[in-house]
This record gives sequence, C-alpha cells and structure tokens, in this order.
Amino acid sequence: MPDTPCWTLQRDAEGLATLIIDKPGASANVLSRAVLEELDGLLGQLAASPPRALVVRSGKASGFIAGADINEFVGLKGLEEAYALIRGGQQVIDKLAALPCPTVAAIHGFALGGGLELALACRYRVAADDDKLSLGLPEVQLGIHPGFGGTVRSVRLVGAQQALELMLTGKPVRGAKALRMGLVDRLVPRLELDAAAHAIALHPPAPRRAPLAARALSWPPVRPLVKPALVKQVAARARRDHYPAPYAIIDLWAKHGARGAAAFEAEARSIAGLFLTSTSRNLVRVFFMQDRLKALGGRPPQELRHVHVIGAGVMGGDIAAWCALRGFEVTLQDREIKYIEPALARARTYFEKRLKDEAKVAATLARLRADIAGDGVPRADVVIEAIYENLAAKRELFASLEPRLKPGALLATNTSSIKLEQLAQQLADPGRLVGLHFFNPVAQMPLVEIVSSDGTRAEVAKVALAFARKIDKLPLPCRSAPGFVVNRVLTPYLQEAMLALEEGVPAALIDKAAVDFGMPMGPIELADIVGLDVSEHVGVIIAQELGRTAPSLPTLARHLAAKELGRKSGRGFYEWRDGKAVKPDPGSTTVPADLSDRMMLALVNECVAVLREGTVADADLLDAGIIFGTGFAPFRGGPLAYARARGTREVVSRLESLAARHGARFAPDAGWRALDGPGKA
Repeated sequence: MPDTPCWTLQRDAEGLATLIIDKPGASANVLSRAVLEELDGLLGQLAASPPRALVVRSGKASGFIAGADINEFVGLKGLEEAYALIRGGQQVIDKLAALPCPTVAAIHGFALGGGLELALACRYRVAADDDKLSLGLPEVQLGIHPGFGGTVRSVRLVGAQQALELMLTGKPVRGAKALRMGLVDRLVPRLELDAAAHAIALHPPAPRRAPLAARALSWPPVRPLVKPALVKQVAARARRDHYPAPYAIIDLWAKHGARGAAAFEAEARSIAGLFLTSTSRNLVRVFFMQDRLKALGGRPPQELRHVHVIGAGVMGGDIAAWCALRGFEVTLQDREIKYIEPALARARTYFEKRLKDEAKVAATLARLRADIAGDGVPRADVVIEAIYENLAAKRELFASLEPRLKPGALLATNTSSIKLEQLAQQLADPGRLVGLHFFNPVAQMPLVEIVSSDGTRAEVAKVALAFARKIDKLPLPCRSAPGFVVNRVLTPYLQEAMLALEEGVPAALIDKAAVDFGMPMGPIELADIVGLDVSEHVGVIIAQELGRTAPSLPTLARHLAAKELGRKSGRGFYEWRDGKAVKPDPGSTTVPADLSDRMMLALVNECVAVLREGTVADADLLDAGIIFGTGFAPFRGGPLAYARARGTREVVSRLESLAARHGARFAPDAGWRALDGPGKA
C-alpha cells in the first residue's frame, strides 16, 4: 500500500460512488503494484456494500491513466515472479469488472495500456472529445502485450479485427474513431464529462457488444482460417525472433478467441514470458532513454515564437514546415521565390495529410511565409541556417546575419558535417552559434543533434535543447566533431555497403542483410534517400577531418557524374518510382557470409570511437542517438548494448579477423578497452 493514498472513494445521496485516482507527486497516473493493491481494498468495500452505480475518473489534469508502472518491469528475475506481478494486477481489474452495479470510466486526455484496460473492465466509457484524447494499447512497443485482460476484453467489446489492429500496431486512436469502433459509448465536451458519466451510471443503457459479424471472426472454425493472414501481415513488418509480442497476440486470440477464464490465464502466462525476453528488456531500456532525452529539454529561459529558416531546399523547407506545424510563426528565406514555392507546396501537402481539417491546414499555412528579403531575421527568436554544405558560403551568411539578430536570438546551423569552430571563426560573438542538426525526412525522424563547440555558451545550448522539445523532437547534446554522432557512425556503415557493391554483391542483397539484422531499411536504399551527393560529400569531409583515406567507390562516382543522385533525381543505386525504390531480383547470387558483420561492426566500432573521444557524454546517450537518429534495430537496444550482449571480447576478436581479411579499416578502436558491461574487453 502506498504511504499516501492514490485513490479516493466518495458516495453521494443518490447512491452513486466515485473512485478518483490521483497519484501524489506525479504528473500522470500509473498503475503500480501499490496503486493496484490500494484499489483492490476499495473494490472489496464496494463489493461488500454495492452502490447504485460507480464512476471511475482521474484527478489529474493531464489525463486518465498512462498505463502500468514500467519501472516494475525492470529486474524481473524469473517466470513465476513476472507471472505473479501481472496476474495480481489482472485479478484486481477482474474485481472491477465483476461489480454487480453499473460502472463507468470517465476518460479525459489519455487512457493508455493498463489505463485503457481498466476502462475496458467498466461497462461503459465516456470520453472528453478534444485534441488531447488518446486511447490505445501500446504495449507491443515495449515488446509485450496487454496483461490486465486487454487481449480479451478489447476483442469482446469491438471485435477481433479492430482489437487486433489496436494491439498489433500499438497506435492510439482519437475521439471520433474510438466512438466509431465502439471503444467509447459517448463523446462529450470536457466540461460535461462528469455530468455525462453520472447520467449513464444512474440511467444505464444496454451495454454495448461487438456486432455479430465482428464476433463471428472469433468463432472456433473461423480463427484457424484467419490466423495465417494475420501472421503474414505481421511478418512483412517484423520477424518473430526479433519482435515476438505481435505473434503472441495472434497466438492468444487464435487459441482462445477471447473466451473463458483460460484466455485471461493464458494472457498472464504469455506476457510473463515476454517480460524476460531480450527484446522486451531492450525496448524498455529504449523507452527510458527516450524519456531521458525528453527531460534534457527543460523550460526555455526566454519566449520562443518566431523561427526564421534560411535555405528552402528539402531540409530547410521541411524544418520550416515542421516548426509551423508545431505552432511557431515561420519565415522561410531563399534567393528567389522559385526556390521557396516547392517547399510551400510540399508543406501544404503534408499539412493536408496530417491535419485532415481545412481550417487547421489554413491556419498552419498562415504561419509559414516566404521571405526573400530576410525581413524576419530581426524579429526571429530562432534563426536556422540550412543552406548547402560549404564553409565559405555559410561563413558569409553568418557575417551578414549577426548584426541583424536581436539580442538573445538563437543562431543555429543545420550543418551535417562541418565543425562549429570553423563556422564560428569570423563571428563577433562565436559563443552564440549552436548546431541544430535535423535528419531527413524531418517529419519522421525524431532526433535533433544539439551541437556545441568548445566556445558555445552553456545558456545557448540550453535554449537549443528547449527549442528541440518545443517542436517535439528528441535532443541529443553532443560536441562539435567530424560528422558529430549520427553521420560519423553511419559513414563507415554506408561505405562498407558500397564496397560490397563494388565486389559484385547486388544492392538488394546488401540491403536485405541489413534488414535481416533489424535495420528499418538497407544502407544502399538509405544512401539513395539521403542523396548520393550528400553521402559522398559528408564521407569526404569526415575522412579529411579524421585523417583517413576515403575508399575508392567507382560505382558511386559514375552515378554522381551522371547526376543520378538517388530518390530526389529519380535514379541512384536504384530507380525510384512514386517515392519507392525499384529493387531488381538478385537471382541466385550468394551473399558473403561476413557481409552483415562487415556493415554492422563497422558502425559499432565507430560508435566506440565516438564514445572514447567524448563526443557524447555516455554510452546510453550514444545508443539513444543511433536508435532515434538512424532507426538502428530498437530490439537490440542500441549498438553498444548489442556489442555487450554479443560479448565485447567476441566483437573485438571478430573485428580483428575482419581486419586481417579486408584491411585496417576494421582495426578495433582503442575505446574497447574501457567499454563497461558484461564481457568487456
């Protein structure tokens, strides 16, 4: 039991009881073991003396319940301990479902994971209809599935098709969709939520059931026919050995059809096993690393409202559009309007797809304006340079900008490879320059590198971190160094893939080797998306700064000479149609046995070098940066976590054998000797 109560039970003259959850000292409610034990005692009182009806609601302004307490997932030592944790919580929720009176969940803000499972145990759900409403079962993103009865009650309520989609994707739904699905019974304005919940509780309609057609999908003769198609859909996105949770969800439904006590028992046993997998442990670690990056932002020491972006190419235009979407006034500058118009057109298309509301699209577009003369510079709180990668051009631009900036304005560069010390050399106040390095595509990649030189003032970096959070990005603080973090470690990975291409390995097989490892796409396809000119330019700069010799890549040189730059030109290593790579059938070509290690260990070895050089503060930040900046297989926990799991001595030995066969580029970095963790070298 918690020292301070998290639940309050009230009864009124009409016989209506209200259970209010408000966990002290927390911004959001979560269902820890102690919170559930306290609820268990109150439900015992209600069962012994049933009210006319019960309403369950949150006392937090932020929302209903965010889910289970993930901290309790860490350190589970065995199957029975994990089972006891989840089965105990499941039984508490069962008592809520078994109350003999009408029960109503009054939901505002979020009801996620265990929070939605608790709401599903009520007979009715009423929700406040606004932009903050978010209902979902995102457990699959932690390598598990719902464990408080959600795999059973969701199917019973909305049918297998909709429930499985909710669980397999982990994506939350908003108000209108939740109502259409039958996940909630009523949507009302926020101020009417309590009154609506009381009205349903005291005058209950017939409880909702899934339509017959939806229920029929779970009939015993039907499930075996449907299961293979579900497995095939999941297999197209993730392998069972990489991500077992979605397959476990399908297995539970296929075996039990959300019927009977056995379905609940099987759910508890299944999730207990998933808790102990390396996938779940790594995804939970990634969750905490993400929270750490979010916490780095803090509150900006000054008001940030206006962003001025210089350079309306793909990166600059998309940065401007993203900032406008997040509520900023944005001015976008380039030499002529013809360079800005494509960016504005892309922004309109993106806003229409994302917002799906003409009024919201119009309001967002109104915040994004072309500004050829740069009139927005003196008014801007944040000025972001996003022109082409040329030191002289950037210095010239900064020289013209600096006198026009208002005091305290953030001066940032989106350079992907040039050290800040070089860019700031001719500034009157070099301490005000910071790097805000976004990744392509801006709307999809969550990371922004916050790059500081030795001269960048701490308060400037602090504003940059806060700005990244205000635009809903994950900030990674790092030191100015060749390629910073992400591009530095991607470069040897991409180059190794291109060397394999030179050896005659088909591009599609190279990419398949990376995807089989768990990467979201292969390195050849990634190079095409980044742009072959950009990839080559960054690789040359990093090699020069590190005193290395860039590898000879004749195939890349031929594509560059032919202006075949990748997706943006319609052809690179692949032909591109409708934004997708056309990958020729590689036939019966054999993939070299060491290809996966060549690519992945080149990346891992470079990570060790980056850590040794102090470009990032610690290994967790580095792993987080590579996961959120490159999509590195999250189920592996990051490149350094992968090395520790494999055994650092074994990795070093493998690097030595690769160096003996393929050259000194695989020589183990000196940083392996200091790398902490099991099996360290």
